[in-house]
Amino acid sequence: MTHAEAAARAAFLSAELHRHNRLYYIEARSEISDQQFDALLRELQDIEAKFPDLLTPDSPTQRVGGAPLEGFTQITHSVRMMSLDNTYSEEELAAFFARLQKGLGREKIDCVIEPKVDGVAITIRYENGVLKHGATRGDGQTGDDVTNNLKTIKRLPLRLPKDGPQTFEVRGEVFMPKAGFAKLNEERDEAGEPRFANPRNSTAGTLKLLDPKTVAKRPLDIVFYGLVEASDVQSQTEVYALLDAAGLRKADLIWQADSAEGLLSAIRELDEKRKSLPYETDGAVIKVNSFADQRELGATSKAPRWAIAYKYQPEQAETKLLAIDIQVGRTGALTPVARLEPVLISGSTVSNATLHNYEEIERKDIRVGDIVVIEKAGEIIPAVVTVKKEHRSGDEAVVTAPTHCPVCGTGVHRDEEQVVIRCPNPHCPEVVKRRIEHFVSRAAMDISGLGESVIAQLVEIKLVRDVADLYALNELLLARLERVGTKSIDNYLKAIETSKQQDPWRLVFGLGILHVGAGGARKLLEHFGSIDAIAAASIEDLTQCPDIGAIVAPSIHVWFREEHNVALLDRLRSAGLNFAQRTVTAASDKLNGTTWVITGTLSEDRETIADTIRANGGKVSGSVSGKTTYLLAGEDAGSKLDKATKLGVKIVTEAEFRAML
Repeated sequence: MTHAEAAARAAFLSAELHRHNRLYYIEARSEISDQQFDALLRELQDIEAKFPDLLTPDSPTQRVGGAPLEGFTQITHSVRMMSLDNTYSEEELAAFFARLQKGLGREKIDCVIEPKVDGVAITIRYENGVLKHGATRGDGQTGDDVTNNLKTIKRLPLRLPKDGPQTFEVRGEVFMPKAGFAKLNEERDEAGEPRFANPRNSTAGTLKLLDPKTVAKRPLDIVFYGLVEASDVQSQTEVYALLDAAGLRKADLIWQADSAEGLLSAIRELDEKRKSLPYETDGAVIKVNSFADQRELGATSKAPRWAIAYKYQPEQAETKLLAIDIQVGRTGALTPVARLEPVLISGSTVSNATLHNYEEIERKDIRVGDIVVIEKAGEIIPAVVTVKKEHRSGDEAVVTAPTHCPVCGTGVHRDEEQVVIRCPNPHCPEVVKRRIEHFVSRAAMDISGLGESVIAQLVEIKLVRDVADLYALNELLLARLERVGTKSIDNYLKAIETSKQQDPWRLVFGLGILHVGAGGARKLLEHFGSIDAIAAASIEDLTQCPDIGAIVAPSIHVWFREEHNVALLDRLRSAGLNFAQRTVTAASDKLNGTTWVITGTLSEDRETIADTIRANGGKVSGSVSGKTTYLLAGEDAGSKLDKATKLGVKIVTEAEFRAML
């Protein structure tokens, strides 16, 4: 194939693939099968591989993701991305409409109402019909350039139809559909990986990944709601028409109303219908329709006066409490979990709910057989809010706190200060499973591949009784596991061997000492230099370490003096794990004398960024104070950003942080 022939064929394939994408995702119809589509895509990929100059930014092949990025660059928004004022009250919504009437001096004001998609705000610019770039909200003025990740969203056109608008900037919401999120969690269960908490958090985390190929495997979607600086568009309803012409998805449900009563009717109707939407919603967005009216109403320093978000109360449902089971955690804590008569809530069937602790059960007088009210506010497992005592028949059973562990039968220990009941048996099979899951987690020793199902087998067939036994595993022993192949066994052993070189603070954190988190473990190693020095320290010595107080120090002191823990440490040392803090040559002294606090979603996890700060001479703190030099603020920064602003702490974006280095 000559270059000219390749160029012609690539242009044809690209146009065909764009057309089929539009048919499937926008018009909900298809002319070819998935296999035929994939064959066309592979042919285009082969041509682009042979003739790299034919690869264009809007090529359909770009949806599968390019090479990993080193970091995100920043894009300055042409118009600030403002947040909306919120209300949870119909009375406040009526008051909002009254303010509109006062501001515009008339009684009837045309408004549009649409679902508030629970996703991540995004802005996208098209030029000459081709997607130029896309960015997150960031701090409102600048956001991360996530163009490569956005290109993996199959519903998002990389090239616009020629008979529609060609150059404009639109704003929307990236989300993870309910069905896609459920399937993603099923896949993570099968792989032994922890489930994602909710669609919004998983969407935000996915957009911050530096490898577009990984992003392409996640079920992201997008819906649009606004236009930036459009001189020839005069209203929100005209925006909807432009979105349709461009093949960009708008909200599935839209209302118009010109009175307070109309607004209230719309949000009530939306509340009934939103359960059938393919994405999670947490409210309704109300906007004045006319752009001229919007300009007249103006904005405050934070939000427009012509729009408001009405937030729905967390969804509740009534059901019967059938039984109370006890879950045993890695610290031995016994947590009661309600088993419920299945009930539909927030679009999913719920049969479990958290009860927190036995003091909570007693305070709410929760009994087996009760009709209870459960509430789901974004998390996977909802909570029991209250009991419908008026429905009691007298047959309900009072719940008593356990006196023995339900797994191993050991007498429990009650921690009065913490309202926690614990199994004190370190060899309890359930405690062992949870401890090993914690030990191998990414935040601790990072032994990849050892998921819950593999760990459960290791404990059940008594190959592993504690974390030190992991380092005695070999091919012959692991071959006893069911449904585990030789390649997986080889990967497990390599990951276990690699973990021996982890920093000792990770080992201390992985040991699961009560009250010692990742930050505390790091502080201990920075202060004492080795695990042996920590073990030898008195309670008074331990309290001299930053962030180790009067509750944490005795817990550490006791742990290192328990006979079985001393034996465990000896075995880990013999296995070759790293017990002493390495002397690390600083990458630079560019951050000497500075103290940093990290908040929000960034391109890397916080511990990795904290390591970078320390390697360049800076210090990292968990809370903002007058001693904080910089707040490194990522996407969706919360209360720490507010406090830093009040204290006058300098706030930097990730791009600015990288530039400082």
